[in-house]
Amino acid sequence: MKKNLILLCFTAALSLSCNNKKESKDATNDTIITEKPLSKADSIVNRAIEAHGGKLYDNADYSFEFRGKKYRFQNDGGAYTYSSEIQKGDSLIKDVMTADKFERSINNSLQSLSKKEADKYSEAINSVIYFATLPHKLQDASVNNEFVEETKIKGKNYDVIKVTFGQEGGGKDFDDQYHYWINKDTHKIDYLAYSYLVNDGGVRFRSAFNTRVIDNVTFQDYINYEAPVKTALKDLPQLYEQGKLKEVSQILTENVVNNRK
Repeated sequence: MKKNLILLCFTAALSLSCNNKKESKDATNDTIITEKPLSKADSIVNRAIEAHGGKLYDNADYSFEFRGKKYRFQNDGGAYTYSSEIQKGDSLIKDVMTADKFERSINNSLQSLSKKEADKYSEAINSVIYFATLPHKLQDASVNNEFVEETKIKGKNYDVIKVTFGQEGGGKDFDDQYHYWINKDTHKIDYLAYSYLVNDGGVRFRSAFNTRVIDNVTFQDYINYEAPVKTALKDLPQLYEQGKLKEVSQILTENVVNNRK
């Protein structure tokens, strides 16, 4: 009787184990079957990210200068530290930003900041590094990529990608819209444009130049053009080719250094 009871328990345990394995396998198969395929837009953006540096961005540590200020981005997988510093008279101002905090120090003395001030300075440093490392952040969870069309600019073929942002994680200017013209041969961003609503709104178009590859990561400078408010972003390349856009500035990422060398 005792032997039969032991055998019965063993059989029940074996049956339960097999059922659990089957359920686990079925769940895995269900996951594979229901996995969402990449959209055409996301596939194009992924190729662009790869062409500009790909996985090297994940652990990149570079410094550069922009408009007299020194910037640095240090990536560690999903974590990051962005920093900047500038000398103003006798004051050395340093800003440090991570995913969950922002700090400003003046001559190594930590400053007390209001939330409004911290948000303002965070947006400033994030914007500079965002554009300097394009298209690295174009697959973040808050980003919505949409294929618009294929087109030509100055005889070269481009895929046009529209980018918008979700309100959660998209920053205070989440309602801005962007277009990127990605070269079909090099898979790099040659042009970009955006429209914004703050300060009565505006439209900008940027043309890349001085493209260089530093330890397999691409950096570019841009000529920044202005277009009339409410100009459709898709119409900007034609206006650019016709010389109807006004140059307002140059976006120069200078003295780029790989700090991991």
